[in-house]
Amino acid sequence: MNFEEQLQQLIDEALKEDIGDGDHSTLASINPAARGKAVLKIKQEGILAGMQVAEKIFQCKEPGMMFTSFKKDGDEMKAGEKAFEVEAHVYTILQCERLVLNCMQRMSGIATLTKQYTEKLKGYKTKLLDTRKTTPNFRLLEKEAVRIGGGVNHRFGLYDMIMLKDNHIDYCGSIEKAINKAWEYVQTKKPGLKIEVETRSIEDVKKVLAAGKGKVFRIMLDNFKPETIREAVALIGEAFETEASGGIHLENIEEYAKTGVDYVSVGALIHQARSLDLSLKAVIL
Repeated sequence: MNFEEQLQQLIDEALKEDIGDGDHSTLASINPAARGKAVLKIKQEGILAGMQVAEKIFQCKEPGMMFTSFKKDGDEMKAGEKAFEVEAHVYTILQCERLVLNCMQRMSGIATLTKQYTEKLKGYKTKLLDTRKTTPNFRLLEKEAVRIGGGVNHRFGLYDMIMLKDNHIDYCGSIEKAINKAWEYVQTKKPGLKIEVETRSIEDVKKVLAAGKGKVFRIMLDNFKPETIREAVALIGEAFETEASGGIHLENIEEYAKTGVDYVSVGALIHQARSLDLSLKAVIL
């Protein structure tokens, strides 16, 4: 499925989860024909994310609604500003309100934290990657928020890249065996699928250099100190892409960038992000 199809599925399931057999608060108190307006108010500064998602949520319930944007995804936002205004049936506004806020608050928090990381990487060749450390069934939008914040999406799941991690290697028997078996699998089952290999030492790096030529596209340097990454990057040269992972945070990310590594992956972009404060309020005319 492409992004739009995945988003549609996410919205359908989320609305079903929230509405169940009926939004009884609204059914009990609001005339079905009533129309209204609501405005998304920003209550905390950061990077705005989820505008396109919000519009899509309202469209799913009411294709003819009117959505007026005052800002766009990736914009800086400050308390007191307005992000959008929506005009639709009141039923639509009230049934979509919580899903819109949950998505935008979470996405804006991730985009804001990602932006803080990418600011630290300015002037370096190193790019910022996310990970699979995401909320079940919400990965699509968490990774989209990373992209909005200036990061780069790593693999989306187990299906779009082969990553031979420590457990794969240990269960298989060796780095060499794991690489060769993965390469054979790609040639016969999934042509074009890229292979990345996790290494835990300089000796592991040397093994990938010997066994992975023409097979592996990226070497992950897992839990290496910056000085060891510098040594590994010098050994690898341009033969493979390089990725540093493990123990990287805002206070030390620049030290990793100084090593010349191509990518740093940071799970904290998503699992340590704090949602930002937004509200959707009725406009009473």
